[in-house]
Amino acid sequence: MLSKGFCLAATWLNELNDAQRRAVTHGLGPLLIIAGAGTGKTKTLASRVAYLIDQGTSPDRIMLLTFTRRAAAEMISRARHITGQETAGKVWSGTFHSVANRLLRLYGRSLNLPPDFTIMDEGDAADTMNLIRTELSLGKGKRRFPRKATLVKIYSHTVNAQRQLDEVLDAHFPWCAEDIEGIALIFQQYLQRKTQNHSLDYDDLLLYWKTLTAVPGAGEKVADRFEHILVDEYQDTNSIQAQILRGMRKKHENIVVVGDDAQSIYAFRAATIRNILDFPDQFSPATVVTLEQNYRSTQPILAASNAVMEQARERYTKELWSKRPSEQKPVLVHCQDEKNQTDGVCQLILDHLEEGVDLMQQAVLFRASHHSAELEIELAKRNIPFHKFGGLKFIEAAHIKDMLALLRILENPYDRISWFRVLQLLEGIGPKTARRIMDSVGMNGDEESSTNGNGRGGGRAASPLARLLSSSPTVPAAAREQFTALRAALADCSGLPLDAKASDDDDAKRTRPALTVQIERIGEFYKPIFERVYENAAVRLRDIEQLERIASRYKSRGRFITDLTLDPPTSTSDLAGKPFLEEDYLTLSTIHSAKGCEWTVVHVLHAADGMIPSDMALNDDAGEEEERRLFYVAMTRAKDHLYVHFPLRYYHRRYSLGDRHSYAQLTRFIPDTARTFFEERIAKGDETDDAETDQPTDARELKDWLNRLWQK
Repeated sequence: MLSKGFCLAATWLNELNDAQRRAVTHGLGPLLIIAGAGTGKTKTLASRVAYLIDQGTSPDRIMLLTFTRRAAAEMISRARHITGQETAGKVWSGTFHSVANRLLRLYGRSLNLPPDFTIMDEGDAADTMNLIRTELSLGKGKRRFPRKATLVKIYSHTVNAQRQLDEVLDAHFPWCAEDIEGIALIFQQYLQRKTQNHSLDYDDLLLYWKTLTAVPGAGEKVADRFEHILVDEYQDTNSIQAQILRGMRKKHENIVVVGDDAQSIYAFRAATIRNILDFPDQFSPATVVTLEQNYRSTQPILAASNAVMEQARERYTKELWSKRPSEQKPVLVHCQDEKNQTDGVCQLILDHLEEGVDLMQQAVLFRASHHSAELEIELAKRNIPFHKFGGLKFIEAAHIKDMLALLRILENPYDRISWFRVLQLLEGIGPKTARRIMDSVGMNGDEESSTNGNGRGGGRAASPLARLLSSSPTVPAAAREQFTALRAALADCSGLPLDAKASDDDDAKRTRPALTVQIERIGEFYKPIFERVYENAAVRLRDIEQLERIASRYKSRGRFITDLTLDPPTSTSDLAGKPFLEEDYLTLSTIHSAKGCEWTVVHVLHAADGMIPSDMALNDDAGEEEERRLFYVAMTRAKDHLYVHFPLRYYHRRYSLGDRHSYAQLTRFIPDTARTFFEERIAKGDETDDAETDQPTDARELKDWLNRLWQK
């Protein structure tokens, strides 16, 4: 007799194809799902979660790891819909970093990690390294020294790839190799600052989680907490994440990962294709299920895409296929030069628009952001509205970072970089004065004083915040009024007494107002400052109001800061210009940013060797293979129409008024064997620009034309 759960599952399992059903109903042990582009991996993974719950697994014994919070929420929503059970929301779901944060809050004491640690975003890390860089007087010599953004990239790549610094510099940052001693010194002091500040950066979250799995007692307890672990986009994981998963499988070996080796394109973030290629060996014995039925593209587009990937040196063999037939092959468009490419793309966009394909269903993809520069100018001339992927993240805007720095001080009084930022907001206070004030309240970098704060261990010393509020340090005259206002705002938000002797237990006894009240109070202090500092204060004020609205959903200040750091809004109104009133617009995007998206019509620009693949990525075979996968990702974004544009001639920009140029070769990723899957055309472009319709065509016309030159 069938169980009730099986009968329930049978109704929606019939909606899956055979391969998806095998993956969803997999029994115990490791499972690798090779999910080709557009084969329904999200549906499959969500159905797997639903199936486990349907079969009796407690939701809080399931961990679902994704690369975006939105992806996790979508899968849990689908699982909830399938099962009809609200308990699906109890699944431990989220990004690697957000789940690491939750676990470290619970088990971090086994690593001597304070439970109230704060998380530094990439901007905070860059500012900290820049502060150290300045203190060490690096960059003031006669040669260029890496700037803060580059230092963060080097550090993150070194940690996540788990390679020696010299190897990383030689392979990915060769122009920085001669500065290795200075870079290493910055990194050493950066580690010390994070300890003093009770802070972790993004990379630390993964490192501490990996270390936690190896701690006797705590490691076993964490691993035993989850019967099943599911991982999305496994091809984008790095070596630390793979080690975390192995550490989490000490007792229960049930791990399901979904990914596509042909879409592994993030090596610059230290992701490694080896994780998915070596999964059967690392998690032996593993079952492998391949999803090949594509629900996005027409068969001719898939045939061309398959032909491109057939040349890959190492891959999981799969042939994407579709039930969507079409007579239209992908089009390889030969262009005379970049201008001809631009004109041709614009004309095709307008042609499809007239055929009823909205601009929002069309996209132009390119390898590097600057590859669209000429096209953007032409689109504007032709009144074709467009949006380009990219822009400043919400929490990277200066005014939002100011507000978060104030909140971080309240949450973690030892956050040195936040103190440094806040104090310099005050008129008349520069770096030197800020350091003096910080030293006077116990932020002098003394390891002992910083680790005994907040009433933890040692002499239970009062925190720097309590010291600041109990006795006001001397500040420049220009800053006195604002400094007094700062102290009052911090006192109101923290619940600590103002101008009273600092007690050892002040921090433990405080009563805080609600989070929204704290943000409103901080905003009162901050508003006069950003009206003085920023020109477009009215626009930025809307962001502060948005911050209050976001905070209204939270009871915990720490959770609010953490969530905003790990999963920030993508943009800020500070970047907004005139209102964008168009209902329809074209998408311009780098190929990396386009991953996971789809459009009816897709144009791929600059399919010339040196552009695709980028000549910057051809140091080794691995770089070339990743560039091939990147081209494959671009092709498989198209549903109905795919255009690959190849400019034959590139003019040398430094001779913009001259004729110096180079001839290009078609990308190596379309060899003759793949070329047969394309229709080849000559770009139309704007024929009126270069066509000289009054030019002579025979000797008699030539004489007449010459005579007209000197006639009035």
